[in-house]
Amino acid sequence: MKRLRWIGAAMLALQIAAPVVAQAPAPADPLARFGRQAPAGAPNIVIVLLDDVGFGATSSFGGPVPTPALDALARTGLRYNRFHTTAICSPTRASLLTGRNPHATGMGAVMNSVDDRPGYSGFHTKDTASIGVVLRENGYSTAAFGKWHQTPDWEVSPIGPFDRWPTGEGFDTFYGFQGGETDQFDPSLFDGTTPVMRPAGAHYHLTEDLAARATAWLRTQQELTPDKPALLYFSTGGAHAPLQAPRDWIDKFRGKFDSGWDAMRVETLKRQKAMGIVPKDTALTPRDAQLPAWDVLTPDQKRVSARQMEVYAAFLAHTDAQVGKLIDTLKANGEFDNTLFFYIVGDNGGSGEGGLSGSGSYMGAIQGMPETDAIRLAGIDAMGGPGTYPHYAAGWAWALNAPMQWMKTVASHLGATRNGMVVSWPKGISAPAGIRSQFSHVNDIVPTILEAAQIPAPDSVDGIKQKPINGTSLVYSFNDAKAPERHTTQYFEVFGHRAIYHDGWMASAFHTRLPWKAFSLEQKSFDADKWELYDLTRDFSQSRDLAAREPARLAEMKTLFMAEAAANNVLPLTNIIVSTGRGLPSIPGKRKVMRFGPGTTGIPESALPKTYNRSFGVTATLDTGTEAKGVVAALGGSSAGWSLWLDTGGVPVLTYRLFNIQTVTLRGAAPLSPGAHQLRFDFDYDGKGFGKGGTLRFSIDGAAAGSEHIPASPPGLYTIDESFDVGRDRGSPVADYPAAGGLGFGFGGGTIGEVVIELR
Repeated sequence: MKRLRWIGAAMLALQIAAPVVAQAPAPADPLARFGRQAPAGAPNIVIVLLDDVGFGATSSFGGPVPTPALDALARTGLRYNRFHTTAICSPTRASLLTGRNPHATGMGAVMNSVDDRPGYSGFHTKDTASIGVVLRENGYSTAAFGKWHQTPDWEVSPIGPFDRWPTGEGFDTFYGFQGGETDQFDPSLFDGTTPVMRPAGAHYHLTEDLAARATAWLRTQQELTPDKPALLYFSTGGAHAPLQAPRDWIDKFRGKFDSGWDAMRVETLKRQKAMGIVPKDTALTPRDAQLPAWDVLTPDQKRVSARQMEVYAAFLAHTDAQVGKLIDTLKANGEFDNTLFFYIVGDNGGSGEGGLSGSGSYMGAIQGMPETDAIRLAGIDAMGGPGTYPHYAAGWAWALNAPMQWMKTVASHLGATRNGMVVSWPKGISAPAGIRSQFSHVNDIVPTILEAAQIPAPDSVDGIKQKPINGTSLVYSFNDAKAPERHTTQYFEVFGHRAIYHDGWMASAFHTRLPWKAFSLEQKSFDADKWELYDLTRDFSQSRDLAAREPARLAEMKTLFMAEAAANNVLPLTNIIVSTGRGLPSIPGKRKVMRFGPGTTGIPESALPKTYNRSFGVTATLDTGTEAKGVVAALGGSSAGWSLWLDTGGVPVLTYRLFNIQTVTLRGAAPLSPGAHQLRFDFDYDGKGFGKGGTLRFSIDGAAAGSEHIPASPPGLYTIDESFDVGRDRGSPVADYPAAGGLGFGFGGGTIGEVVIELR
């Protein structure tokens, strides 16, 4: 006790003797350490980005698909008729969100063609922070809904890391999907970083779900933090394949496209001229010789193709209606007038990835699976509904890009890169309902936001010095239709197709990859490419090649392209079309066996051993009770994949789905008795090449339970968005499970031990 008194006295003496240290003054704003406040009057920001929509698709830009929400927004804002994207999804999104050129961010390639070149790694580098990061640090509430497609494959799994997910890139809220596409009726969803099932309901559609979530977020944000402006990024799956829409929307367009794609282009250009969307002297570029004329199609081919376009139109119109709900909510909140609203009509031009004939299940067709006219015709009535995975013929993509040539991925030409955009900001645009024709690019959106919000671009973020922003603010054009354009130079490159814009001129070089042959392995020297030259000040549609007339100017433009390419990590150019994964991380690595326990969910296909073009086996152990049922393990979805499951009577089943070519169902002879069991299936590959067939063998507790030969197999993937799950089939269903099973047909009445995938 005496010792404690002595210690206390000594400490008191030390306190008395210690020198007084001056305290830092308290900040004027006690909450300042929790983040800056947005500048007074800073506008809300809404960015809507549609997917795979050509310049000539929507009614706002003279197209055949009615888009009343876009039309209404144009009446309060401005239509930009010389706005450009990068020609493909991931690079466009990287450029949109960072204000940089796509290769400068590391995202010069879509996810299926990444490698270890700095400009093609498939993720944002830390020196190109997103607009979400910048605005959140400046007092904004931030949310992203819909498609992301910016996280590298090896980081999409539940193990993370999550710093390149939306919530790690500046968005407080994320609800949507990670891949390049997803099933609209049974999507592969994430809430934040957690894989979730879609809400229950017989009439679910993803775009409606996204709009409901986004409008609820806008209302809540206004109710709780009315002093904070909002950043909403709304990136739909519409109208990327699979083309899926509610049946009543599809029926609205029945018979609307029976005249075909050639006639549609003529009609679209006529409307565009009448509306002032394009100059009166704009020429309609001719159809490429490799695209079939509508008139050469058989009657049945025309029926199928017209239906494909009806489904696409329904998907696009339905998507526009959901965007209209965002506008209505902003008006109801009293926030619309001070909202800078960007409605970007496509991340590239119309997509030719459905092939020359279109497809009932395009993920197979894009890999060369043998889909016939008979298969396509058989699916015409169900097309666009649940369980289908269609895409339109490439002729429609070309028509929807009227009046320009080419389509998605062909970055050398405007059919791939020129997209419509509407910008609305009643508080900042004094003369609405106008057209702006200054050259603009998707990397202009970030600097436009920063100028409108009076926020400087940060020199560093989290201690990392930032690269300069490449885009140019468009605020200068808001109230001056004749203002000289400020974005005077811009390069383009995807899959070796490349172009350079400078002071009204464009030089273009088509490389090798045809947009309807996504997995072409053709190799060609870049020096052998033919360069074209266009004067876009007099040739809106890029219709008159002046290369022979102006060789000196073309030489200067080619030199400028190389300089821009060198400065932005575009070089070296390669013929890589399908990702080799060269030099990049891989979750499975060289493992030939991977084991998964119960509760495993949301594992991307890329995280599993590569079972393509070879033999493999899957083994599942389980312990069943008297009423066991549900999915034991599944990979893929309604497009393609496999599922081991027990029906409601406890009978084990193997379902193997090969796109719309063949679905194999092998069933056990009797329900499983209570106790321990093993289910296994083997795929014995025929060998000698890619995508060949094989024999599927199913066994129960080591005893054969059936087999069947399959004529082909996926050469590269089942899907690009579905997952591997144990105890549930997340996303769209591989099999036609009993309705009583509910969403995902979760396993019950027993326990799952482990599921083993092994290469042989």
